[in-house]
Amino acid sequence: MRVHVVSDVHGNSQDLATAGDGADALVCLGDLVLFLDYADHSRGIFPELFGVESADRIVELRTERRFAEAREFSAGLWAGIDRRAATEAAVRRQYAELFAAFPTPTYATYGNVDMPPLWAEYAGPGTTVLDGETVDIGGRRFGFVGGGLRSPMRTPYEIDAETYAAKIAALGEVDVLCSHIPPDVPELCYDTVARRFERGSEALLEAIHAVRPRFHLFGHVHQPLVRRMRIGATECVNVGHFNATGTPWVLEW
Repeated sequence: MRVHVVSDVHGNSQDLATAGDGADALVCLGDLVLFLDYADHSRGIFPELFGVESADRIVELRTERRFAEAREFSAGLWAGIDRRAATEAAVRRQYAELFAAFPTPTYATYGNVDMPPLWAEYAGPGTTVLDGETVDIGGRRFGFVGGGLRSPMRTPYEIDAETYAAKIAALGEVDVLCSHIPPDVPELCYDTVARRFERGSEALLEAIHAVRPRFHLFGHVHQPLVRRMRIGATECVNVGHFNATGTPWVLEW
């Protein structure tokens, strides 16, 4: 059995179209949408609406952790614009292209920048969307937990820690634990390029100790200090920033 795993696609539909080649199934751990590419400020919804100079400025403020100033700057740009309508229209254009690129079968969960209410409209019969749910793939039980936790970035699908923990608890025993964000381990949460800790989940770490899955697969941290770490019986793996690499991580058994 061969499963390919991707995360943080961020608009890379070209490579997504071939990500399942040679695999029995594709697993996607979210963040399909590209709001702003921190490596190329000309790409994404934000520069499409407000231009590259504005994108340069918002990246500068966020990188310097001046989040209040970033929110104030962003609010000024959005003044007079129906933010919800403009964002949804742009996301819909991306989703139409990205979901069309998914092979059959694909098993997917949401990232923190995704818009879950729209997924049902775009997921075809070959794509199974899971969040706080499990599925059997080749005789192994995979559990999926989507979204992120509350952060200063205020991305679209951030939820409170209690709700997130309840989704993990609903999985029960799993062989492979799949989430968008990492467990709350500093080495797995630190982004060496952004120079900050992304928020990991204490509940995920607790589940690793209690359930002891064979693997915990996640993304979210684009340039992690550590990509892979064993915690007890569990191999924890950041499957990579697919937008940049275009290469899926491979799980075989």
